[in-house]
Amino acid sequence: MGFSKDEYVRSWFKKGNTTEDLTMNQLDRIKKLKKIIIDLHDGKDIEDVKREFKESFENISADQIAQIEQELIEKGDLTPEQITKLCDVHLSVFKEALPANRTEETSGHPFYTYQKENKLARKLIQESREKFRPLKLMKLAQIEIHYTRLENQLFPILESKGFSGPCSIMWAKHDDIRKMIKERDTKMMDELLNAIEEMIDKEEKILFPVALEKLSDDDWARVKQGEEEIGFAFGIKPGNEWKPMTIRGIHSIEIRTTDLDKEKLNLNVGKLTVNQINRIFMHLPVDISFVNEKDEVMYYSDIKDRIFPRSPAVIGRKVQNCHPPKSQHIVNRILEAFKSGEKEVAEFWMDINGIFVHIRYFAIRDERGKYVGTLEVSQDITHIRKIAGQRRLLDWNNENKS
Repeated sequence: MGFSKDEYVRSWFKKGNTTEDLTMNQLDRIKKLKKIIIDLHDGKDIEDVKREFKESFENISADQIAQIEQELIEKGDLTPEQITKLCDVHLSVFKEALPANRTEETSGHPFYTYQKENKLARKLIQESREKFRPLKLMKLAQIEIHYTRLENQLFPILESKGFSGPCSIMWAKHDDIRKMIKERDTKMMDELLNAIEEMIDKEEKILFPVALEKLSDDDWARVKQGEEEIGFAFGIKPGNEWKPMTIRGIHSIEIRTTDLDKEKLNLNVGKLTVNQINRIFMHLPVDISFVNEKDEVMYYSDIKDRIFPRSPAVIGRKVQNCHPPKSQHIVNRILEAFKSGEKEVAEFWMDINGIFVHIRYFAIRDERGKYVGTLEVSQDITHIRKIAGQRRLLDWNNENKS
């Protein structure tokens, strides 16, 4: 049995191909879909666009829509900001044609946990609409944890599969919601509830179907790794029924460390084993991250009291994608200045929920002055800022009295 046109296009994209590889027949359909998206951004009446869409497409996959938007961004036809601004309109046009949601019934799978959080969020939204209570809003604000996990766990894996544009758009929408939550303006209550609900629709109709198509069992295991550190919204317990092969196999093997303890590396001054170096980094009173000359995250220190969430999924990720879309131009400005030799250091300081954080970026160069990467150093200096006078004697007894 042959593929239908939509099945053919969907399978084509799943193989990692682009519209440039399609036959003229399929290319015509993709061009129509691109035109529909661009018409939306040009302000064409939404009802006219819906009618045009229904006439041209009987069904469509979330992956197809996402890939088209990705191409429009990459080719400069639309900016991420333009797509972000109107992505709610996109969803209203495409939602009816998108397939029914898939579900995951095995506890412990990341998708299972995302589903549970969204289900509880919908319940809180409904209760808040029926009778507004500040405590309900405070609880609903925990959806930020859900977003942080998506940004640090799922998005890096999807980016490695060529799905960066839609992730960037969703992150921008997350930040819009975070801003509304922070302002806690009761006049914006309906807008906030609608925004969270629409984001749930985007996840269930676009993000998760694409993730389920693109990610292997091993990929989902990588998404899961580090979830506990970020946490879960609404007190949800993820469970542990799901046992991917990676966890049953590779992760359960005891790692031999004897060689790492014995063999010493010659450093600029002195010698240390790999384990000693690792332990030193883990006990530094600062967070450090290293980005190589290709802007890829290669390392972060696994310290106990980390200021910002980190996940093994970020290793190999472009550092620009580790920041909200609204901050990426600053990241690029710093990297450009470091690479050109214009600057050596960039620093910031800010109050984050009562913690005063100092962040510094250092250009790393080899012995010939060639740029080889950037070191990020973040430190909680709340206590340091309070220090006054002198302490010249050991005084452990009064350490916790200040």
